[in-house]
Amino acid sequence: MANAESTATQPWVALFDLDGTLTWRDTLLPFLLGFLQRHPQRLLRLWPLPFALYCYWRDRDRGALKSSVIRMVMGGARRQVLEAWAESFVSALQPRHKFRPLALAILETHRAAGDHPVLLSASPDLYVDHIGRMLGFERTLCTELVWSGDRLDGHLKTQNRRGEEKLRCLAWLREQYRDLPIIAYGNSASDLDHMRHADRALLVNGNNAARRLAAKWGIAVSNWA
Repeated sequence: MANAESTATQPWVALFDLDGTLTWRDTLLPFLLGFLQRHPQRLLRLWPLPFALYCYWRDRDRGALKSSVIRMVMGGARRQVLEAWAESFVSALQPRHKFRPLALAILETHRAAGDHPVLLSASPDLYVDHIGRMLGFERTLCTELVWSGDRLDGHLKTQNRRGEEKLRCLAWLREQYRDLPIIAYGNSASDLDHMRHADRALLVNGNNAARRLAAKWGIAVSNWA
């Protein structure tokens, strides 16, 4: 990691995870369930769910499971319908209730210091881009999905942006922000893949396994209320 004194006068790239880091909990499941509540006829499309869960149990491929469930719930829906639901969903998040106050305060501190805030999430671009704009992030990187014209296909356009894929995103950001140090915030063991290659990192709200790995790699830990 870079010497803090050598970068004290430079702006930083402040890289934030979303679920469990900025927010109190997962956002994808509520997004999908909310859509089903508004379109209950789509419940009939969930019949392949047991097989998708079996495939995940067998292969541990989170990206494949994510794509399968999104296609069951939202596949074929028109862009206008999904955009309207995403806007409604994100507006209902209301930062003071769904986001950790300390996380938002730290984000604002980075912005006030002239740093470059970047949101990096494995959740899909169906709504994460909206969250990025709402919170004032300079860039948002998340799992992108395939569209077929005006309708959602739901297969992954990018890799599932988790684990090693976040490390590739970190390398890409170093090309975009040459010579600027990066500080990374995340909450899970999978986030440590890229966090340990940042110039600084902070594991927040991590479980015991994540904290043990963070200690192994010299990454500081904290709890954000």
